[in-house]
Amino acid sequence: MVPLNWYMLLSAVVFTIGVTGFLMRRNIIIMLMSIELMLNGVNINLVALSHYLQDMRGQILTFFVISVAAAEAAIGLAIIIALFRNKATAHVDEVQEMKG
Repeated sequence: MVPLNWYMLLSAVVFTIGVTGFLMRRNIIIMLMSIELMLNGVNINLVALSHYLQDMRGQILTFFVISVAAAEAAIGLAIIIALFRNKATAHVDEVQEMKG
């Protein structure tokens, strides 16, 4: 059986990759993918601790996080498509403001 600290280390590595990708890249799509990585790092942590503590609350919370992440991805991609149609760019530095 895999020890708990390996799962915690994996979760920390995935979360760190997500934070690094979010802070270093200026492409909106890459930033959304980095947010998804951060959420998946949290999910790994929740499931590992839930299994270790023999409690289902962490796994149930993971399903809620996954559903919120799916909604965030759908809304985020819709905003990116609308932005790309108006500005023809996907870089954060080139977009100063969004006006309706």
